[in-house]
Amino acid sequence: MTELLVRGRVLTFTDEPQNAQDTQSYKYLEDGAVLIKDGKITKLGDYSAVSLVASEDVRIVDHRPNLILPGFIDTHIHYPQTQIMASYAGNLLDWLNTHTFVAEQKFRDEQHAQSIADRFLDELIDNGTTTAVAYCSVHPQSADAYFRASQARNMRMIGGKVMMDRNAPEALRDTAQTGYDETKDLIQRWHGVDRLAYAISPRFAITSTPEQLELSGALVREYPECYVQTHLSENRDEIEFTKSLYSEMPDYLGIYEHYGLLGYKTLLGHSIHLEDRELGIMAETRSVAVFCPTSNLFLGSGLFDRDRVEAAGVRVSVATDVGAGTSFSMLRTMDEAYKIMQLQQQRLNPLQSFYMMTLGNARALSLEDKIGTLEEGTEADLVVLDSAATSSARLRTRDDFDLEQELFLLQTLGDDRFVVQTYIAGKAMKDK
Repeated sequence: MTELLVRGRVLTFTDEPQNAQDTQSYKYLEDGAVLIKDGKITKLGDYSAVSLVASEDVRIVDHRPNLILPGFIDTHIHYPQTQIMASYAGNLLDWLNTHTFVAEQKFRDEQHAQSIADRFLDELIDNGTTTAVAYCSVHPQSADAYFRASQARNMRMIGGKVMMDRNAPEALRDTAQTGYDETKDLIQRWHGVDRLAYAISPRFAITSTPEQLELSGALVREYPECYVQTHLSENRDEIEFTKSLYSEMPDYLGIYEHYGLLGYKTLLGHSIHLEDRELGIMAETRSVAVFCPTSNLFLGSGLFDRDRVEAAGVRVSVATDVGAGTSFSMLRTMDEAYKIMQLQQQRLNPLQSFYMMTLGNARALSLEDKIGTLEEGTEADLVVLDSAATSSARLRTRDDFDLEQELFLLQTLGDDRFVVQTYIAGKAMKDK
């Protein structure tokens, strides 16, 4: 296969930077190059050095003066909610019943599921996202459509059908046994195929009986290499309802703890209103708290306390949570994350933001040996960003501009217009 050399300003992380002066945590190359062959990065460095080791027939794509980074990673998103973004509702439970559960019933139609899955993945690519962890609907055909669409694009994607056997419309309920059987069948069909992985997905404790959570735990024991995704402590009304259903448990997290659903591959969406005991258990089990800024603001759920969660030793990732989340863009997501932290007198510097979207989220998924970085030997998922993509951005960049300021501009003003190209395993995928 012909080599591809992608040239431009290159930024990649080796650790979470504390500030711009923490240059040990990132690599920034003014005239850099990423050499790619067979979907993998074979060389990273200055263009002058990398070009010397490239083959004679190498294809060169010159993206100067744009910025090349690892592709963005989204750790919590609902693909069946693609069509209901910007749907008005009062709060989480109202939004679920009024919009979400209505839209998800359409996914029993496999043709509809395939159409939305294709559109969903194209939206991710347009926004520079190369890996995501998605909830499908309760229908196994919705998961099949999602994995087929991901496979066709050769994307590293994670997902699973939601399991819910109560407190949802009849057309969206499985049973404890059918949820187990259908999930097991999907795992055997898709997990580990190409760049795909499965997430065992009991939606949340409100929509699962103890019997269903028991069988979810059985699946975790049978398939420990799979991920687990669910929701935790997003909204105070949700928490109270959950506690009334599981009154014998010490707290909300205690439900998932009891049924063996916690671990280093467990992604707990939202995790806003956490008790001290819950933080301790999350740290002990290495479960991940998933910060969903635009969704939390849109539904008025609360403000994620990143400093408190990280001080407790809990791993944190960041996500769009479309469709309560209001954008597919991880740039827009980090803009809202910054504002949430500002309201709590916490600080998020732009280098940290871009670390979180790339290597930080890869580490949360235990995939840092494959994605989230431009290190040699990793998979060639890249995003190319133009910080002067709009007239207001061009005006902002007229004066002297350092890397930290540029990243903050991209985070604050950026969206899909700023994404010049998205590469999946070395293949340019964005239609301009």
